[in-house]
Amino acid sequence: MRIIFMGTPEFSAPAIDSLVAAGHEIAAVFSQPDKPKGRGYAMTPPPVKVKALEYGIPVYQPKSMRDGEALAIFNDIKPDVGVVIAYGKILPQEILDAPKFGCINVHASLLPKYRGSAPIQWSVIDGESRTGVTTMQMDAGIDTGDMLLVSETDILPDETAGELHDRLSSMGAELIVRTLDALEKGELKPQKQDDSQSCYAKMLTKELCAVDWSRSAKEIHDQIRGLSPWPVATAVLEGKKLKLHRSAISAMDNPEARCGEIISLDPLTVRCGSGAIELLEVQAEGKKRMTAQDYLRGHKLDLGTILH
Repeated sequence: MRIIFMGTPEFSAPAIDSLVAAGHEIAAVFSQPDKPKGRGYAMTPPPVKVKALEYGIPVYQPKSMRDGEALAIFNDIKPDVGVVIAYGKILPQEILDAPKFGCINVHASLLPKYRGSAPIQWSVIDGESRTGVTTMQMDAGIDTGDMLLVSETDILPDETAGELHDRLSSMGAELIVRTLDALEKGELKPQKQDDSQSCYAKMLTKELCAVDWSRSAKEIHDQIRGLSPWPVATAVLEGKKLKLHRSAISAMDNPEARCGEIISLDPLTVRCGSGAIELLEVQAEGKKRMTAQDYLRGHKLDLGTILH
């Protein structure tokens, strides 16, 4: 099929490989504009642009999809279908309608749950045990279109959002190929979403990072892994911020200890509102990420110290 691909981040890039390998023609790629990154603020292309250029695919990076420029490109290319994966822009109806078969989106949740911009992270933060990817026929709403195909997977108990992101990215790349194959054969059976079952996965902010040690060990563990690798859960230790990159629910406990109290140094274990968690990887202010035991070699802590 003749495709216009729209995507921006690392999550989207593997789908380009899969579509090309399956014999589809990606006639053009739309991606967000390059952005300054790093200490030198060098203008850096998004991963989807980098991937497209590897294949020699023309890349367009319009600031707006509503000024007629994008529509003119669509009308010139005359794609069979638009494939949209984490593009980051809301598409006007004229763009959704431009391809012969409309636009198909790959969304990283089991719709209608976790519509919105951060479905992977919120599924982990909320302690879900199962997630997946869904292809849908796009409409004017935010992730409200008819569902096409679904691929499901378990969320592992200690899996971080970053690790789940990589698995779902691969699953999405495979699912869009299956979806287009079914589309070509006329085998797709779109299903309406049940809006009553929906929930919204709002954008992540640094306001979500601070750990409340009065919460249960599982809730805190889910927060830590759901916010890894960004924006990263945080605690305050001896007046300084400590980033918490990885944890595990501990079998150790001390019901007499206060919330946030260190009840073991080997391994580094902190009492929660109920239960306790082991801190596996941390990062002090101005330092690199490291194991908790490496951190303790350079920071003398005592049992009974309180994390806030």
